[in-house]
Amino acid sequence: MTTWDSPHLGDDLLPHAPNLRIIAHCGGEVQSRFATRLFDKLTITNSAGPMARATAELGAAFLLYCARDVDRYRDRLRKPSNREYSNVHLNGTAESIANREVAMIGFGRVGRALVDLLRGFDLRWIVYDPFAPRALGQHYPVFFSELKPLLRRAQVLVLTAALTERTRGLLDRKALSLLPDGAVIINIARGALVDLAALTTEVQRKRLRCAVDVTDPVEPLPVTHPLRKLPGAIVTPHIAGGGRQVRQEIAATVMDDLENFFRGKPVKNRVTKAMLERMT
Repeated sequence: MTTWDSPHLGDDLLPHAPNLRIIAHCGGEVQSRFATRLFDKLTITNSAGPMARATAELGAAFLLYCARDVDRYRDRLRKPSNREYSNVHLNGTAESIANREVAMIGFGRVGRALVDLLRGFDLRWIVYDPFAPRALGQHYPVFFSELKPLLRRAQVLVLTAALTERTRGLLDRKALSLLPDGAVIINIARGALVDLAALTTEVQRKRLRCAVDVTDPVEPLPVTHPLRKLPGAIVTPHIAGGGRQVRQEIAATVMDDLENFFRGKPVKNRVTKAMLERMT
């Protein structure tokens, strides 16, 4: 069993552990933790399921928080006068998310968990994911799109994509410029998907808003970083997949896989070499 704090396991592991048959990782990301050759020689599993659901929960919270304009109303209530609230229920800026269109980049475990979590709101999801089977559109209320058309119509954009060489820096300055004025970016995936400096500039200009759990190249953001103080930004320190209950579910997932493996049963959460190019 390995965890986030375990050292990288290289090719030299096998001669020193000739009886090793399985590595069960207590976490989601495995590609940077194990030499690629180990995936040919061993059964390697992860515990991404519990973390995906928890990450989707924070994405749903961000989506609701931004739509209802909670931060703006919170800040206004800290002012000495409440006079401006006489007709706030009529002319306020808060919106319901029901029946709205939401754009998403990435439709893996987290993306599907988020769509499932929010089914009761009857959202229309526009998705960019070159690897996702189009047949998923028969089981989820999603429509697949190319990236640029998606960005041009995205009033709300949720990032759930894995970080790969193909997706690193996907939302650079040029891509961000395609988003409509007033759009909200929600990042519960990886910070390196987005050009942080370009995003900060757009939020400073009040053209875009953001809610991000992840940042790159520094995480958490330094106390002096402007994004931590801008009124149009919500920043959390990579907490989406955490929590006591999630850790307990991770342990249960790993133990189930180990038990099934040594009983000769199928292992539910195996990660194969072929899957790595689509994973963080």
